[in-house]
Amino acid sequence: MAVHRNSRRSFLRSSLLALGGTAGLSAMGGLGPLAGLARADAVPGADRYFVFVYFSGGWDILLGLDPRDPRDFHSGNLSDTLIQPGYELLDDEGHITDIISTNAGIKFGPYIGDIANHAEKVAVVRGMSMETLTHEAGRRRFITGKVPSGLLARGSSGATWLASHLGQGELIPQISVNVESYNVDQPSFASALKVSNVPDLLRSLVPGASGLGTLEERQIDELLAQAALCPNPEDSKLWQASEQARIGVRNMIEADLADYFDFQANTPEMEALRDHYGIAASGSSALATPEAQAAMASTALKRGISRVVSIRANTQSLDTHYDNWTTDQGPIQERGWNAISRIIEDLESSEYENTGESWLDRTTIVAFSEFSRTARVNANTGRDHSLTNACLLVGGGVTGGRVIGASSDVGMEPTATDLATGMQSMDGEVVKPEHVIRSLMVDAGIEDDVADLRVEPIGALFG
Repeated sequence: MAVHRNSRRSFLRSSLLALGGTAGLSAMGGLGPLAGLARADAVPGADRYFVFVYFSGGWDILLGLDPRDPRDFHSGNLSDTLIQPGYELLDDEGHITDIISTNAGIKFGPYIGDIANHAEKVAVVRGMSMETLTHEAGRRRFITGKVPSGLLARGSSGATWLASHLGQGELIPQISVNVESYNVDQPSFASALKVSNVPDLLRSLVPGASGLGTLEERQIDELLAQAALCPNPEDSKLWQASEQARIGVRNMIEADLADYFDFQANTPEMEALRDHYGIAASGSSALATPEAQAAMASTALKRGISRVVSIRANTQSLDTHYDNWTTDQGPIQERGWNAISRIIEDLESSEYENTGESWLDRTTIVAFSEFSRTARVNANTGRDHSLTNACLLVGGGVTGGRVIGASSDVGMEPTATDLATGMQSMDGEVVKPEHVIRSLMVDAGIEDDVADLRVEPIGALFG
């Protein structure tokens, strides 16, 4: 059974017309979730989808997004530059531990993995400031685009804003796999379905055992639907939110979506998916990997199930304060970058709804971490927390082959950037997570600063 967004909307439009405009809406229960499906095509930015990929623990951007040439930054001038690439310290036999130059002109660190093959499609934002050295605060700052109150997130996630604006027509507007998500001021349908891994998602999609018969379940469903139309429930925001959630869960279960995510099924389709993403054919642990999460994200979008998906790129933490930096930081990053590359390739090779464009043309992927690690190796042969950060964007609307901003060549400090050109400028602004979130929202058609992020978008990000 396939989910076809356009046919569902066409059906709803026909139903509304048959019922007679406004009167038809009233007969269908007013401007509820189903009516939202019929309007969805008219929403500005309706062709945009999003994947947020979180690298947990604080990545070392010298190994990935913001490298330094060890011929220019070395022990001989460390006291002047305060930057120590440390590539010679890495314990990874056979790995090329040097910066990677790409045809697009972007230079990456030695563990950027297969992302280097897609350099002409990606935009890298450098010289960002997180204004915190705390994992929770940095993570929540990037997720919401707002400075937390202590460690408490303030405001809804950027993903939730996007799901609210674009996702009312989806069965599951937002999925979040082992990534925090917040909804404090958006409709309930925009809240993320939070799961820990692919098996957890499968459990959410399969109906549980019931002691009632089909007739009894249908009668209860009708009773709840009728009760929600009574005057008091209609005036209750809580009741209406609960009713919308009930309808959403019912529709999700009835859509019979579980087969799409049964990645270890013995079918040619799933065998091809496993080969592409590198998922083992058996064993539950294989479904809790970055590769399985990547496959889940692309499947949820391409099947017309979700508008926004957040996944975690690593199962091991990148919080490498000790000599585990020499063994763990690079390979963990590289595995995450390779999983993102598989998403890029999958979406790019899949046509978007008979338009001649690919799913990658319509999907924006954002890779981020809560902060980076220090430019100098510490006494324990590790790296500590740094205020400076970077992020990567690729896909729908993103101007590829571009670096926006830069960290300084002394200590890798944040620097000011001209938001329109992406170039360093003393008259510019220091880029922060809220600039990125605002840019995504504007590209999705949300022109006004409805999330109160109080920054301008990065014009250089989108062509």
